[in-house]
Amino acid sequence: MSQQTENSLAGNFDQQFIGLETASAEFVPALVSLILSEARRHRASDVHLTPEQDSLLMYWRIDGVLHRIAAFNKSLSERLVSRLKVLAGLLTYRTDIPQEGRISREHHAGEVRIATFPVLSGERAVIRLFADYGQLQQIADLNMNDDTEQELRQQLQATSGVILICGPSGSGKTTTAYACLRELVSSCSLPRCVMSLEDPVEMVLAGVAQSQVKPAAGFGLATGIRSLMRQDPDVIMIGEIRDAETAEAAFQAALTGHLVVTTFHAGSAVEALSRLGEMGLDATLIRSVLRLVVCQRLLRRSCPCGGLPLEPSLGDLEESIRESSCPQCGGTGFSGRFLLTEHIELQQRDLAEAVLQRVDAITFAEISQRAGFTDLTSRARSAVLKGLTTGAEIFRILGRDGSALNPD
Repeated sequence: MSQQTENSLAGNFDQQFIGLETASAEFVPALVSLILSEARRHRASDVHLTPEQDSLLMYWRIDGVLHRIAAFNKSLSERLVSRLKVLAGLLTYRTDIPQEGRISREHHAGEVRIATFPVLSGERAVIRLFADYGQLQQIADLNMNDDTEQELRQQLQATSGVILICGPSGSGKTTTAYACLRELVSSCSLPRCVMSLEDPVEMVLAGVAQSQVKPAAGFGLATGIRSLMRQDPDVIMIGEIRDAETAEAAFQAALTGHLVVTTFHAGSAVEALSRLGEMGLDATLIRSVLRLVVCQRLLRRSCPCGGLPLEPSLGDLEESIRESSCPQCGGTGFSGRFLLTEHIELQQRDLAEAVLQRVDAITFAEISQRAGFTDLTSRARSAVLKGLTTGAEIFRILGRDGSALNPD
């Protein structure tokens, strides 16, 4: 992390922290409130509280990147985590097991989830901050690439089939899936029964019958899908396909006349198709019901303040950040993120035939390129040329595939 970035964000927090009365009985509650409000103000998605041997370190994840914000006295570690447990309704006396819970909205605006985990030096806690209910997104708000958005809207009008949203962790898959459900609920001229099966439910959606699985009670994703079918749904959202059994149940649901929207861990649209085959799904079933594969990434957007050169040195990506006091980016050089997408739909004969023949990922990529498929790397190159982000950011997200680092 750049020293300038750390100083800017940490300095802003420190100015607020020194105003607290450390001797007050309300010091810890006030500190927790300060952490939550300041983290949200700086657009953090997660707060990490990590106990070390002699301190408690706090990091904020902003636009997908961790920033060190503060180092508290070790004596605060247990008190801070205990306060979070109280707010989330967790067991304060159990420090030897992981726990998860939510902070009631009466204690903090917006959706907040707490997860604790025992480590060598105490208990580690992560606070997940979700977007406010007033900021719920429709598909138009996601700012997808135009062709992907158009294709996604068209496929959402179908009455059956599978729409697969893929990408690695932190790429915004669930946000896109929720946007699809909101679109279905708000845009349909006739009512549709929309139901979801999630682990966990990350946000409450009006007009959607949401259910959270409980594997310990025998209510898992695959068994849940089969039971959900008897609820007469039109649209089913499955939080994530994680195994072959869930994949089979989801595709069978689509085969029997339901539109299924789900997420899947895969690095590209082509890889997603390959992984479905590796899970043992019948190629004919994939060809019959898979309507659309969308793969996406979230990239940090260059701040208008010009805190970053267009092409920072790869030798030291973090130290390329210039000193900045910009209140919008907090000295990071980036302000917010934007979505980069690619998609494959199997209506084209060559692509459908490739699925049936179970060709390898490299061959399928070559066939899809001939069919006009534009991959993430090509879109990334365009984003750099437009000045939306930097080559270093593309390299951070796409790694070796980020050939946009050399846009010429």
